[in-house]
Amino acid sequence: MNRFTLLGRRAYTTLKPGVRPGITNGFIGAIGNTPLIRLNKLSQETGSEILAKAEFMNPGGSVKDRAALYVVKDAEERGLIKPGGTVVEGTAGNTGIGLAHVCRAKGYKCVIYMPNTQSQEKIDLLRMLGAEVYPVPAVAFDNPQNYNHQAKRHADSLENAVWTNQFDNTANRRAHIETTGPEIYAQTNGEVDGFVCATGTGGSLAGTARFLKDKKGDNVKIFLADPPGSVLYSYFTSGGKLLDRTGSSITEGIGQGRITDNLNPDKDLIDGAVHIADEETIEMVYRLLDEEGIYVGASSALNVVAAVKMAQQLGQGKKIVTLLCDGAYRYQSRLFSRKWLESKNLSNAIPEHLQKYIVLP
Repeated sequence: MNRFTLLGRRAYTTLKPGVRPGITNGFIGAIGNTPLIRLNKLSQETGSEILAKAEFMNPGGSVKDRAALYVVKDAEERGLIKPGGTVVEGTAGNTGIGLAHVCRAKGYKCVIYMPNTQSQEKIDLLRMLGAEVYPVPAVAFDNPQNYNHQAKRHADSLENAVWTNQFDNTANRRAHIETTGPEIYAQTNGEVDGFVCATGTGGSLAGTARFLKDKKGDNVKIFLADPPGSVLYSYFTSGGKLLDRTGSSITEGIGQGRITDNLNPDKDLIDGAVHIADEETIEMVYRLLDEEGIYVGASSALNVVAAVKMAQQLGQGKKIVTLLCDGAYRYQSRLFSRKWLESKNLSNAIPEHLQKYIVLP
């Protein structure tokens, strides 16, 4: 029995939802076991339980702490990195932040390549955490200058270094099979009817889906949520045809132009897909702050919109779970800036009674 199995079994059998450990084994021991929050107003509106897993309460601030821990553990177990080595990754931000924390806790150096379209808050935080950061032009995956390929070449040029390859390293997916899925199942007493989230690497969606489907089969439905500029919605609604990417979204770290290895093994577990416009996402950012007091980023808001749509499709009386990926503080200079919102033609998407939250010029 490997360490992943032991970790997953321990997380499942000892979990007490709503009760966090009094003392954890450092930063790493604090990852996971996040609360499941009932979104009261949306639950009342839909007649279903809209439940959101508070992944922003991970110690590094996002759901990607789980993947970061598992890809490093996988590298250690396979002998790919030794003490004092270097972890290199290509990431839109949150996996890099999780890796920077994990590397500090374990004594590794951390190097991050990321698209230069990401928020300045993420770049600054990575550098404050001691990571070496290379923002590079955002180009398609099939371009040799894509940030993932540059990360791999950097790792290959060093001794005692590993490219953790979050998109196609299925240790990412395993993190959610062994922690996120079991936590959701325990927190709902096995009464989860639907799970939906967006995907970048595919790990969160595929791993959680794998566990829940193994426990409940067709009694739980799995939906994928997709932003503009991604091809996954069309893939899952058009018989598996991958189209060329067109357009873009305000969301960061989600959406894809291909089927990653993390998603590929379990893509047949996906029962449906919903496409979420940026206008719906930005309105939900403000609604969650106003109605629930929850301050989250755009990808989290997109997930909540998707959960509402899933509840509407499945009918009343269901328990629908999604992920609040991270907090809004990593994006506040954009999401709460009138100038930025107007540049994206999104200021009119925010109802008048919520305009008071636009506090930046």
